[in-house]
Amino acid sequence: MKINDTGRIGAINNYQRQIESQHKDSDNKTRRKDEVSISTEGMELLKAQESTQDPARAGRIEELKSQVSSGTYHVDAGKLADKLLPYFKSFTDK
Repeated sequence: MKINDTGRIGAINNYQRQIESQHKDSDNKTRRKDEVSISTEGMELLKAQESTQDPARAGRIEELKSQVSSGTYHVDAGKLADKLLPYFKSFTDK
């Protein structure tokens, strides 16, 4: 019976060499950056959406954004419950 097998030590070193070579290869390569491109059809849709937007709605959205960012936006729990009630009732009706 052979207890001290010298081949095992070399096997561990082989794995270590493989990992080190992978790190060296990845460091030498130039790293690619992610890019996003929007098609011309997508740009047309964005422009069409902006042109049809109601100015009053846009103003309300900006007002809500400023309230949220300043921490002064508060939700009316009664209105929220009134809007959610039909949704939850639809589960009990079935």
